[in-house]
Amino acid sequence: MKAILCRAFGPPADLKLEETEKPKLGATGLRIDIHSAGLNFPDVLIVQGKYQLRPEFPFSPGAEVSGIVAEVGERVSGFAPGDRVMAVCQTGGFAEQVVVHHGSAFKLESEMPFDAAAAMPLTYGTTYHALVDRAKLRAGETLLVTGAGGGVGIAAVQLGKALGATVIAAAGSPAKLEAAKAAGADHTVDYTSENLAERVKAITNQAGAGVIYDAVGGDVFDACLRAIAWEGRVLVIGFASGRIPDIPANRLLLKGCSAVGVYWGAFAARDPAANRRNFDRLFELYAEGKIDPKIGRTYPLADAARAIEDLENRGIVGKAVIRVRP
Repeated sequence: MKAILCRAFGPPADLKLEETEKPKLGATGLRIDIHSAGLNFPDVLIVQGKYQLRPEFPFSPGAEVSGIVAEVGERVSGFAPGDRVMAVCQTGGFAEQVVVHHGSAFKLESEMPFDAAAAMPLTYGTTYHALVDRAKLRAGETLLVTGAGGGVGIAAVQLGKALGATVIAAAGSPAKLEAAKAAGADHTVDYTSENLAERVKAITNQAGAGVIYDAVGGDVFDACLRAIAWEGRVLVIGFASGRIPDIPANRLLLKGCSAVGVYWGAFAARDPAANRRNFDRLFELYAEGKIDPKIGRTYPLADAARAIEDLENRGIVGKAVIRVRP
């Protein structure tokens, strides 16, 4: 089969499309003929050795896929060859086939397009867990979303609106703010030209944001802490800016607020039943038209290295997808 392979940590340009052996199935595995694979910021980090997961070489990046089941292991029930599925795989997604544990796959009951299905697991799984399980976002609260024009940010905007929040979308370009507005954001802030904390306070009549969803880190996270409401919750999603911020304990004390870590992968592994219930609800919201992954760009498998570079350079609005099969 063909796959994008990483043979040594380095820049995305070093990745090559090569012929490689098919992965072994195993008793609890599903072999999936991949149609689409979602692109995520961890793909930028993992090929450079900057992610917490460091796979053995050679490996293929790509942590979420959609496609058709080709083969099932002898201890698998509930799936059969021919099923349309989406799945989480950690690595191996930028390839023609992948094998995943059956517990990491979700059957597509509706006619959800493969591109949308591949764009859903990490962004919406993370975001639903963050807003519902970790922040316990309530209808009527104000939600501030940073990095709001990317895949995970748009997921947060859509889910925030579905949960009844007033959503403030913050991003670094007019195109990304326009995408967030189209996703349902009530207010937008360009944090490259506006003071984020002051704008959020002005929008909220000085109250601040009750829940803050931050995947950027760095200076943006620092500004978020200045914009948080009394008893607010700031969700630590990631550090796309490259700087992991420090959290001054006195600010948590003075605002009676909380910094809440969100590690969806560990949650899904520790409580798979709860994670599956979350996805049941996500499928319902998709069927109701309340969420819909916004595909900003698609790439053929051969161009996966360029896709990772574009994401690293913040050149993608919405979610990018690798199309393995046209």
